[in-house]
Amino acid sequence: MSQNREPPAFQEYAASMLSNLPFRTMTLQERGLLYTMRLECWVNKQLPSNHHDLAKVLGQPVEEVTASLAAVMEFFEIAGNFTVCPELENYRVHLAERKLKQSQGGKRGSAITNGKRSRKVHVDNPSGLSSNSSTNPQVSRQGSVESSVQYSTTQPSQTQFSRKGVIDDQFVRDYESAEQCTADDYTKASKGY
Repeated sequence: MSQNREPPAFQEYAASMLSNLPFRTMTLQERGLLYTMRLECWVNKQLPSNHHDLAKVLGQPVEEVTASLAAVMEFFEIAGNFTVCPELENYRVHLAERKLKQSQGGKRGSAITNGKRSRKVHVDNPSGLSSNSSTNPQVSRQGSVESSVQYSTTQPSQTQFSRKGVIDDQFVRDYESAEQCTADDYTKASKGY
């Protein structure tokens, strides 16, 4: 089920920010303003560009905000009456694109899976008529717990390929022979032979 919610967080690498020269030259107060504004931009996408309104939104004195604002504006852009963080907006777009690709991939996978199921039903029951035969384990039986169990009719492939793409039938025969011996030994041991 898809949730049309905003991403709750953004990923940030500490080394990237710490190696950024403008960040390294900021005072502690300027760094605090930078991160407070980035967090606000992540949640609200934008901040007012007017210093008085910005100070109200941040809950800080106008003088403190104005004193530190020049140093942090390298990380932001003015768009009309608002301040935005281009880095975070680009990251938001990246997340939306990834979510879209995952959704499209899931739909393609679902279509393939459902296509296989519909072909299997058509092959197993070409007439399309329902059957209550007790030989079909997928058919619902009244009062039976087995009605919720589905059995796979897919047979494992008997062909193995080597790294070069050449069929190695002798390897397959030897492997299956060894596997059968192991299964027979286990059966004998469990029955006490």
